[in-house]
Amino acid sequence: MATKDPLRESHFPAIEKRYGEKMKYWFAVMAKLEGKKYPEQVAHLRENYGFSQAHANALVMYSRGSVSAHRFTGTADYFKAVTPQQAKTMRLIFKTIQSKYPKMELVIAWNQPILRLGEKYVFGVSATKGYLLIAPWSAEVIEEMRPKLEGYKVNKKTIQIPSDWEVDSKLLLQMVKATLSK
Repeated sequence: MATKDPLRESHFPAIEKRYGEKMKYWFAVMAKLEGKKYPEQVAHLRENYGFSQAHANALVMYSRGSVSAHRFTGTADYFKAVTPQQAKTMRLIFKTIQSKYPKMELVIAWNQPILRLGEKYVFGVSATKGYLLIAPWSAEVIEEMRPKLEGYKVNKKTIQIPSDWEVDSKLLLQMVKATLSK
């Protein structure tokens, strides 16, 4: 069963039990893989030792110096990590949605700011180097909204918008309403 503890070390007891070696052994394996790319390291553990993706990721990332899956302590911390323009646009997107749906809570999940209502994730925004991605948390909603998304780059689960996007309140609220109806 997957651990909910964000610390990568929380996987170590299961790794020792499942793969039959102490962590000292696995750290020695990782030392031999030093300098290889992340996918190569994960593939090595999976192909040669039968590691699950979660266990391989935990060991590789820990060996690379990442001790926790959490990168941000909260939304303010996240907004400091993106450009000022991206932070401004993201805040406006969330403000627009929360003005119509004030019970939605802005949280960090999967290292991204996401609005949720109760336990249901509803809408997220993430920043990349040159643009933002909005996610109504449903591929079905994206397909439903596709005619209204002309001019945007539409992916399977996200929609690409410019970092300085002029927030389309009507479009955002239609997406959120559709997501809530699912």
